[in-house]
Amino acid sequence: MASSFALGIRHSLSASSFPVLRHKAPQGWKRLEADHLKTKEVRAVAVSVDNAPKLSQVVKWQENKRIQTQILPIAADITTIRSLDWDRDRFDIEFGLQNGTTYNSFIINGEKLAVIETSHEKFRDLYLAAIQEEIDPNNIEYIIANHTEPDHSALIPDLLQLAPNATVVGSKVCIQFLQNLVLQPFKSKIVKGGDTLDLGKGHVLEFVMAPNLHWPDTMFTLDRGTGIIFTCDAFGMHYCTETVYDEDLEKLEPHFRFYYDCLMLPNSRSVLTALKRVSNMEFGIIAVGHGPLLRYNVEELVHRYETWSKQAQEKQLTSVAVLYVSDYGYSDRLSQAVARGLTKTNTGVEMIDLNSTDLQELMEDVGKSGAVVIMAPPSSGPANMAVSTLYASMKGKQPLLIAESYGGDDEPVDTMLARFVGLGINSPFPPLRVKESPTEATYQEFEEAGTDLGQLLTQKKVIEAKKANMPNDIARAIGRISGGLYVVTATKGSSRGAMVASWVSQASFKPLGITIAVAKDRAIESLMQVGDTFVLNCLEEGNFAPLMKHFLKRFPPGADRFEGVEWTPAGNGSPILSAALAYMECTVKSRLETSDHWITYAEVVDGNVAKPDGRTAAHHRKIGNYY
Repeated sequence: MASSFALGIRHSLSASSFPVLRHKAPQGWKRLEADHLKTKEVRAVAVSVDNAPKLSQVVKWQENKRIQTQILPIAADITTIRSLDWDRDRFDIEFGLQNGTTYNSFIINGEKLAVIETSHEKFRDLYLAAIQEEIDPNNIEYIIANHTEPDHSALIPDLLQLAPNATVVGSKVCIQFLQNLVLQPFKSKIVKGGDTLDLGKGHVLEFVMAPNLHWPDTMFTLDRGTGIIFTCDAFGMHYCTETVYDEDLEKLEPHFRFYYDCLMLPNSRSVLTALKRVSNMEFGIIAVGHGPLLRYNVEELVHRYETWSKQAQEKQLTSVAVLYVSDYGYSDRLSQAVARGLTKTNTGVEMIDLNSTDLQELMEDVGKSGAVVIMAPPSSGPANMAVSTLYASMKGKQPLLIAESYGGDDEPVDTMLARFVGLGINSPFPPLRVKESPTEATYQEFEEAGTDLGQLLTQKKVIEAKKANMPNDIARAIGRISGGLYVVTATKGSSRGAMVASWVSQASFKPLGITIAVAKDRAIESLMQVGDTFVLNCLEEGNFAPLMKHFLKRFPPGADRFEGVEWTPAGNGSPILSAALAYMECTVKSRLETSDHWITYAEVVDGNVAKPDGRTAAHHRKIGNYY
């Protein structure tokens, strides 16, 4: 049975309401003069050919990164300014990008002029030139901030310089953040869920609170007049293209899924809450903050968000409260890295902003969590006071992980740990420390810590479930499928990882390709996305025990897995183990998802054999339902 949300979308895209949206309309627009478009129903305005997008000249940022703006009307009175970041290869919690990204801003030219979102600071000159080409900024009456992550809000202070009389509209937390960003008085309007703002010409904006998608102050903005909903990060993807809409779903869907897994999966509960809040709304276009706008596959892609989030909730074996401090140092970004690590183990995450949480709700959320992660708050202020509440509400059996936020005024983690330990709170891991601005290795360390904590909480349940879900005779039969013994090594930026593998097979001749099954809760999984590179090291029969024993050890988060092991860098930078029988340099080309593993297909681009007469070590199991 379709969900109420899916049914709402289907109705909004019916033939009677959207005659053009049922096929691919070219870029540009003209409002259709049809009687059925004059009804009171909410709908997206159909478009037809009128103007080609306006592209700025390409500008180089940091010498070799191409950036550019694109301007295009998307509906009656609504124009998008898309900032095209062609060569960005890292984003947010340091996950790799294959095709850059975009930052999408919107102008609504009603009787009152409004701008929704701005852009990244690297686009300052290009964006301000683009907006002045379209409108007189002095006439802007409202700046709608759906959330204050810097890649969307960084240019609000610049826009306020051009439009000093504009009113900034956002949630309560959003306006508080912006006061620290703008650093001068400005007009503001705090809105709550269900509040509206009439811009005239039928453009009535309705606001929907959607916190933690994936920023604590996120909200959606629906334009009732055109049926366009502005969702900032939600439903987006990191994919830079001049194509404005989601015309080629097959090309886009891997990026859509990867984006969801990285940013939304740790907040799957919040995704479902947001979907419920918009379940009775009708819209035909989702104006996302990153990547192509969604127009042709709205129902399908929203349904995927709903399905993935429900699956994540159903798989949860326990939950962890992750307490962070919004707008302080790197607290929010580092906490997202921990959260992503937790979700790899089917552990639910409750993200709690210590700056704005209700203390009674904090105690309740912590009380029902299997463990608690605390990002060190500043030494004074509401977040520090909230932590004081924890001393009285945590249970002795709840594992605790404390981490630095690198905000310049962190409450000392050793002092916090000592107080919790004195109260009988268990801390199975040492505090995570940050001594310099976070790098890829820092984020990897925090993600690994989340995975380790999740495994600590769920491992027993996971093994019990695997044993129960497969008859013993079948498990023993599958265990007779033998494999080789290998060590996979990978490097991305300043992060390095390794794992022992046996589920490896040649998969193609031309090009030469292999497949490796990588468990979702492996730390190295984050280093083996499409486009990443790695080395497959073959272990030698009769000479594999030292390497296998070393790499099967449980390493602390951030530990150097290659300490004490001789290796040389391959052409792709990943370690070639000196004691390996042979090695292959590989590039990940695609991934197939199963319930608990990713089947990674990679092309072999180089390799060699150290001992031509040697044989790869074989691995024989007795049971096939766990390892």
